[in-house]
Formats: sequence, structure tokens, C-alpha cells
Amino acid sequence: MPFSYWEKNTFIKSPDVAIIGSGIVGLFSAFFLKQSKPNLHILILERGMLPYGASTRNAGFACFGSPSELLSDLCHQSESDVFSLVEKRWRGLLLMRNILGDQSISYEPFGGHEIFTPADQLIFEKCADKLSFLNSQLQEIAGIKNIYTISNSKIKENGFENVENLILNSGEGQIDTGAMMKTLLEKCKAIGIEVLNGANVTEIIENDKHVDIQLSDDSISPSSAEIIRTQKLLICTNGFSKKFLPDQDIEAARAQVLITEPIKDLKVKGSFHYDSGYYYFRNVGNRILIGGGRNLDFQNENTVEFGLTDTVQSHLENLLHTMILPDTPFKIDMRWSGIMGLGKQKSPLIQQIKQNIFCAVRMGGMGVAIGSQTGKEASNLIIQNL
Repeated sequence: MPFSYWEKNTFIKSPDVAIIGSGIVGLFSAFFLKQSKPNLHILILERGMLPYGASTRNAGFACFGSPSELLSDLCHQSESDVFSLVEKRWRGLLLMRNILGDQSISYEPFGGHEIFTPADQLIFEKCADKLSFLNSQLQEIAGIKNIYTISNSKIKENGFENVENLILNSGEGQIDTGAMMKTLLEKCKAIGIEVLNGANVTEIIENDKHVDIQLSDDSISPSSAEIIRTQKLLICTNGFSKKFLPDQDIEAARAQVLITEPIKDLKVKGSFHYDSGYYYFRNVGNRILIGGGRNLDFQNENTVEFGLTDTVQSHLENLLHTMILPDTPFKIDMRWSGIMGLGKQKSPLIQQIKQNIFCAVRMGGMGVAIGSQTGKEASNLIIQNL
């Protein structure tokens, strides 16, 4: 449906920079652009009522790397590449907390924990053997001595069963994802950044001096469309980016999550990783949030479709019964899913695609940690090309 004169000249006047995606990266990119160039007209296009992928659908982990993950990465990448990415995650968390404020995002420094069952003994021994090495690397990055420690006393303290060993990361924490995104959105709007929700981008057409963005309103007519013209375009659609970037190393991955109703006298406190990070859980007040399980069915979980499956959901519930909340009655309150952006490379993809088109995508399931830093790097790249 064509825009009216009033809409065109008020809500969607041709921007200097248009950003597709109002998630963590899109909003932080706009924020840093506006800080550097206050006179820029920045318009964010979001197809959902809320950010559509993972930014408001994640578990709220303020994490940057468990021991087994880092050792696995070191088998496939150089030390400099692995710890450079860890440093970006760490600095990203600090940047987010500094800009938004710990109180506004309900940041709680309860620590991050990696869980090992009796079947994981060999993996645990490898991690334990390398803790001194990992601690020396992380001390250089975070300035925290002995950030990783074996903390088996926390197994009983949290009431776990079928857990043999536990490694604590004292530098990690958790946030309220909704509060974080609400605070970030308010900060962006306060400095004049416009967000247009319900904007379904169907095509991007680059010309020498501008980019035409075609929008479609399928609710009225599949053929109805409108064009927004911008000088520069930044794509921040993460797991959905293959639509616009078919040749790039990006793969969609669904993450399924559930949360319990409040549990009286809940012992669990902190964020926990299990089975090489394929499962993760935390307390949200006196509830337990647990997610993961895509390794049970990679073929069907590598998708851009939201949804839940009995295979994954039943396994998440089984972990609650057998490991996390043994002998503790609980009821499931809510279930949902989010879409992550992964790739063969774990580092974010921040680059100029064409003369006037840029991207900042592929958060690797670490958008909370690395989203702000990615947004800052993307904004710098655009500023260099304005």
C-alpha cells in the first residue's frame, strides 16, 4: 500500500542510513552512529512488533567462554584468533553495562558454571589440566586472577544430581533481556533515532549513490510495495541474513527455551552450561530457565522458522527432573524459541558488501556479549565510507 504524503514526509523521509533489524546489533550500531554524527537521519526497519530473532528471546547470559568451548576452539583456530574473540566478548559486555547501567539491565554477577557428569570425566580432566593456561590468558584480557576455578562444593549447594564436577567462571553473570532491550531502545529514541516496526523488507537494490529498499505489506496485498531510499544500508538481521546475503557464511539455528513457574526455596543461582554448551540454564529469580538441545536434531533445528518440538522440549524437561531439580516439584510456565546466526567462523561478520551496503551479522549465539562491540565496529565502518 503506497504511503501517504504525510507518512512519507514525517515517518519515512529518506534516511542517511537505514538499518534492517532492531535487535542488539542494529540498535547499538544506530546509537554509535548517532553519537559520532548527531546530524545523521537514521531509520531502523523492523519487520516484527518486537525485535524478531534472538535479541528478546535469548536466555540473558552475560557469558564469554566456558573452558571446554575454548579448548575446542583451540583445536580449530589459532590462539590469537580464539582469545581475540574472547576479548571482544568481554569488552562488549563491559561496553553494554557501561552504556545501559547494571541496574537498568538487572545485571547480577552470580558467575558462570560449566557442568560435567560422570560421562564427561575425560573432558573435565582436559579442562582441569588447562585451567592454569586459560587463567593466564583471561587475566590478560579481563584483569581477573584465577577466573576459572574447580568449585565442586557448588554441586550440593545448588542441589544437583548426576553431576560429578563443576568449573566456575567468576567473571560471568546474567541480565534481564527484556529490560536490556527496552533501555537500549529508549536511549536510541531519545537521541532521535527512528524505528519503523512492521517493515517487511523484500528486496534491496543498490545504485551508484543510494540504495532502494522495497517494503511489502502482505496483509493488504501481496503485490503492494513501497520504496525507501537511503544513502547507506546496514543489514543487522543475524540468523535471517541469508535472505539478503546468500553468498556469506551464515546459518540459521533455532534455540528452544522454557521457563518454570516460581519454585519455593529454589537453590539454583547462577548461569550454567552443559554438554559443550548445547544446554544452558539459569535462575530467573525463583524460576529456572533452560534452553538448548539443537544437537538432538541439527537438520531440523537449522531453520529460520520459530517453533517447538517434542524431541527437544521433552529432553529439556528430563534434564530438569534428573539433574537440576531432582525431587523438586515444578510446572512449566512458558515455552518459546529464537533464531541465532552461526557460521563456520565464530567471529561476527562485519564488512562492506557493496559500495553502499554493509552488514553486521553472525553473532554465534553470543549476541548479548558481543552485540554492543559489533555495533560499534559496524558504525565505524559506515562512518569511514560516508
